[in-house]
Amino acid sequence: MLTLRQLRYFESLSETLHFGQAARRLNISQPALSAQIAQLEEHFGTALFERRSSGISLTPEGERVKRRVRRILAEVRDLEALSEGQGELLVGQLRIGIIASLAPYLLPGLLAELARSYPRLSVGVRENVTAILADELARGDLDCVVQALPVERKGVSTIPLCEDPFFLAVPDAEAGRIPSPVAPSQLESERLILLEEGHCLRDQALDVCRIVEQRDLATLGATSLTTLMRMVAGGLGVTLVPQSAVETEARGGGIRFLPFEAPVPSRRLALAFRSSSGRRSDFERLAEMIRACLGLSETAAGHEKAGDASATPASD
Repeated sequence: MLTLRQLRYFESLSETLHFGQAARRLNISQPALSAQIAQLEEHFGTALFERRSSGISLTPEGERVKRRVRRILAEVRDLEALSEGQGELLVGQLRIGIIASLAPYLLPGLLAELARSYPRLSVGVRENVTAILADELARGDLDCVVQALPVERKGVSTIPLCEDPFFLAVPDAEAGRIPSPVAPSQLESERLILLEEGHCLRDQALDVCRIVEQRDLATLGATSLTTLMRMVAGGLGVTLVPQSAVETEARGGGIRFLPFEAPVPSRRLALAFRSSSGRRSDFERLAEMIRACLGLSETAAGHEKAGDASATPASD
């Protein structure tokens, strides 16, 4: 008979692929872990891990079991969360994922307000690109994710947050030659610098500018918006920046933020969570606090209805 303990042990070993590391993560001895994994393999009647002198890896059967175990344990964590607060909002543990192009500008205010208003809440934060955060949400490593709409995962619901309009960030010394408000077509002659592949902000910028793949774009290895802003200040090119970042990045100097002409391009932010989660009330309250911290309009985002993301067009 399978036990939750065995599934959790399997999950840890499948992620670390190292008996010693998995045992330390679980705070158990390595022989105890090995014994539970052996029992699990006996139950399935097949090897789930391939053991070699150079290390271990999952067998094809182990990969299939891993996918199912992640889903099962995510559901279990959601059930466990139901009893933590006994009707009280935002208590216990909350693991929040935030896209990298928003986290530095949202977190200072949000964490301070959460600590002040909900002292019984233990917050964990993960900053990364959308695809990785979506994977971690699906397998239960995160409780919710702040990201840009649309969301492409089935079984994920969203609460609209706000509209985040784009500005064009240009070197201060060159701002006078670009008419304002800016028409996207004006960017055809500009050197547009972008974040590296994988960042949703890069894709959003390309969509706004309607740029074909053949165009020579400059990524310059930037993995954060702050680094990109310093490149702009140094005269390396122009880029799109969301309003949520403007106030903070303007403090560094050397950059002018020009508005776009109507209809103003923007991204829509939302709070995503597993539809099976029993913490909808927590997420509604968290969404209110995020809106207050960002201070942005809900105009367009408010038209999106929260629901299952399987009905939402796919995009990063």
